[in-house]
Amino acid sequence: MARRSVLFTPGDRPEMLRKAPTAGADVIVFDLEDAVSPGQKETARQSVRDVLTDPEFDPDCTVCVRVNAPSTIASADLEALFEVDDSNDDVATGLRLDAVMVPKVEAGSEVAEVVADLTPKVPQVPIFALIETAAGVLAAPEIAAHSAVEALVFGAEDLSADIGATRTDDGLEVLYARERVVIAAAAAGCDAIDTVYTDFGDEAGLIEATEFAIQLGYDGKMAIHPAQVEPINEAFTPNESEREWAKNVMAAKEAADAEGRGVFEVDGQMIDAPLIAQAERILERAAAANDGS
Repeated sequence: MARRSVLFTPGDRPEMLRKAPTAGADVIVFDLEDAVSPGQKETARQSVRDVLTDPEFDPDCTVCVRVNAPSTIASADLEALFEVDDSNDDVATGLRLDAVMVPKVEAGSEVAEVVADLTPKVPQVPIFALIETAAGVLAAPEIAAHSAVEALVFGAEDLSADIGATRTDDGLEVLYARERVVIAAAAAGCDAIDTVYTDFGDEAGLIEATEFAIQLGYDGKMAIHPAQVEPINEAFTPNESEREWAKNVMAAKEAADAEGRGVFEVDGQMIDAPLIAQAERILERAAAANDGS
């Protein structure tokens, strides 16, 4: 399942919620947290519920809702989304929800709390755990290890505010945290989604930041504007030369295995286990993006 681009849409903007799938993102996130003012939370819950329970709303992407932090009103968000209408007992079961994003996660127990709220309503919904505080960064391995967590999501802006850092263009102030999140995700076998690029008018800067995230090992990146989706998708989709190299490596590996050789050559390059793993990753990403030809 590709999670190259993760696009946020404010939960109190129903016209934007319905339009969100047309941006081409792999994951759309209906936001009940930061994008919604405290006075609009109830309106946003109803708007999101109306869209998710509409039988005509069936986009070809992952549909996620970002609830509020477990320490605040996450339970109220979930209760509102899954509230059963007296005139239609099947409303809750007809709700389209593929994942739940939990913000400011600081312990595995907070994931368990959300899962406990979800299970009576809809079991086995994947959790995207947003790591955006100092405590969350330190607990990232524990959070990633929870069986419900399918992705760790790194939030640099809130983290910077939490630790009192000043955001810079090169991002050195959050580099340790950014690397710790992706390493924790890799160790647990879940995806890692990189932080937002806040200047949505700067495509060149977005591409540079996305390419760096790929170098770090991230599987996708958050987007705050539909215009950011295509550049992010393109960056995370292996190009033709990368796919061709990966296919050649795997073909040569098959021949080397048959001959009992552990290392072999492809186009003048000696190939060993780390490069084989890189080739496998390229082909997996291409297949996930439906671009494996």
